[in-house]
Amino acid sequence: MEWRQLLCGDRIRSYRTRGSSGDLRTEFEKDYHRIIGSASFRRLQDKTQVFPLDRSDFIRTRLTHSLEVSSLAKSLGQNISRKIIQDIRDEGFLESYQADVCDILQCAGLLHDIGNPPFGHFGETVIREWFLKNLGRVFYKGQSLEKLLLPQMKADLLHFEGNTQALRLVTKLHYLVDEHGMNLTKGLLGTIIKYPVSSLEIEESSGDIKHKKMGYYFAERDIFSDLQESLGTHGARHPLAFVLEAADDIAYLTADIEDAFKKGCITFGQLVQELRDYGDRLEADGTGTVYPGEYRGMSEALGERYRKAIERNIAQPENHAVQNWIVRIQGRLISCATDGFAMNYREIMEGSYTKTLLDGTSGKWMADALGDIAYRYAFVSKPILRLEIAAETMLDFLLDKLVDAVIYYDTDRKLNEMQRKVIALISDNYKAIYRIYSEGRDEVEKLYLRLLLVTDSICGMTDSYAKSLYQELNGMV
Repeated sequence: MEWRQLLCGDRIRSYRTRGSSGDLRTEFEKDYHRIIGSASFRRLQDKTQVFPLDRSDFIRTRLTHSLEVSSLAKSLGQNISRKIIQDIRDEGFLESYQADVCDILQCAGLLHDIGNPPFGHFGETVIREWFLKNLGRVFYKGQSLEKLLLPQMKADLLHFEGNTQALRLVTKLHYLVDEHGMNLTKGLLGTIIKYPVSSLEIEESSGDIKHKKMGYYFAERDIFSDLQESLGTHGARHPLAFVLEAADDIAYLTADIEDAFKKGCITFGQLVQELRDYGDRLEADGTGTVYPGEYRGMSEALGERYRKAIERNIAQPENHAVQNWIVRIQGRLISCATDGFAMNYREIMEGSYTKTLLDGTSGKWMADALGDIAYRYAFVSKPILRLEIAAETMLDFLLDKLVDAVIYYDTDRKLNEMQRKVIALISDNYKAIYRIYSEGRDEVEKLYLRLLLVTDSICGMTDSYAKSLYQELNGMV
């Protein structure tokens, strides 16, 4: 792969500026303004990161998380670009590319969760499980959806993925000028495709991270092919997708711990002990013998910050220590991810690298420790479980209603009164996009696109809107 192609500033729909517009922004800087000015981005302020429908103004939402990922991604872009220029000395990476890399990554951080449904990752799970339960129960003209749909169409629904929805949203659903969505640059679109495979190519046990999830729907197969050709990736991950993934990992691993501490899910003493115990287990089984000192140094820094807070008579020493320690860990993980990119540069550019940037670095152990602690203390805590049970009830109800309404929408079969009312609730823009892309398609593909109209509608909802719509349709007003 070559950076000249990877940083492609072309758009799927090209356009010309009339005369001299006086606009000195690069194409990637224009992307940034398109994203932050969009309703889809604003809706992230009311979408769950970890704690659904939380009333605290401290706990992160998808919006604040995305801003943090954007900032970390840009920082990583700066570090990695300097490494390529000064240490790796790749002649194909021009000095001017550093700004483009940083701009692309800053935008990609803003976009990486923009397709997620309400109620966090659990919302994705509910959608997948709904289709798993119902593809054989829902019928169209006497045949079940399970028998009618093509294999990739079914797999798209059974492996529904917010990252994949992001590509669909920015290339089609966000009706800025026409059916090309935000019409963002190809270099940016390639970066947000974390998994450059279809739903039929998912293979979690392969050991290659690109096969972990799908990256595009059957509906976006032509867009995906166009991007692969334009960027020269040809089935490989875009190198900047590794950087975006690292920024996302660093952001959520550290933020989940901080939020869990603020919510009282884990105490300061428990966090200190968990970090110590994790280090003991690594050394006992030999796993952490490569970087024992580095892990110990990172974990023990939490206690050091607490002692300094006590010495300075800070009112809430534990809170101060956790917040300052998180900043330090983020900085250390950024350094590790930078080293990971540099160490594996040749394989990344060849498209043969199969792991994350933190793998093989001292930051891997801390990342694993934080992920394990957050899962046990936050993700399976009773408050979260209660809210997720409620979220499943809400989303299952909305999926029941929406799928029932769209099955015969835009066909010669007359809808009943309830189905017409439900169709009226779906975004006019989404219905317009459906009509544009369904034109000339066969009956099965039109049915598939109508089912995507349902997932599009669900993903366009905020947590609060999904809750209020559920309540209204159930007469709880």
